[in-house]
Amino acid sequence: MRHNPIGSQILLRAPALIFPQKLVCKGNNPYCPYYPEAETMATRSLKICLAITTLLFIIVATVIVTLILTIFKPKNPVISIHPIDLENFQLLSPNSTSAPLGMVITIVNPNYGSFKYVNSTGYLKYHDTVIAEVPLETRLVPARSTTNVSTSAAIMTRKLIDDINFLQDVEVGAFNLTSTATLAGKVTVIKILRRKAKVYVTCDISFNITSVDFVSTCMSKIKL
Repeated sequence: MRHNPIGSQILLRAPALIFPQKLVCKGNNPYCPYYPEAETMATRSLKICLAITTLLFIIVATVIVTLILTIFKPKNPVISIHPIDLENFQLLSPNSTSAPLGMVITIVNPNYGSFKYVNSTGYLKYHDTVIAEVPLETRLVPARSTTNVSTSAAIMTRKLIDDINFLQDVEVGAFNLTSTATLAGKVTVIKILRRKAKVYVTCDISFNITSVDFVSTCMSKIKL
């Protein structure tokens, strides 16, 4: 039987004709197709996405800064002192060395954040002499609210009498006191943002012995 080389070549090449090989693109293959339009669209989409993200970030940052500088900017609370049961208050009693003075401290919080302070002590002074301590228990002052805090001061009358200026004030019928306190605590805004803060309070008190009247003017300062 005679061998046909042409037939053998046809048979060997037949699978390649019937089953074409899949083109694998690696490196800089000149036979691989190139689609510049698809690459341009992908790059453009990425740039648009980055631009939108940056714009949103700038808008959110601007809103937060604006709120902090305007609405959430801390304002000083308004504080006043009101005496209780002054008609029964006896400053100079022969059988006692102290005179308890009940009072209500009113705190007006104009801020959008609440303030919670821990136990503190206020001091009542006659000139430079401390004549009473005012206990201030832990209290939450809600946002944009008015809070009344009840407390009392045990005035040490002996220290008053020992001061030569006090006798002169008694003759006039009135004397002045100064009250100071520092309230340390935390400010909370929208129940998320928390920050330590201190409120410094100074009150000038005028006590009229003749009419048994009590007038106070307070200054407060909040520091974060």
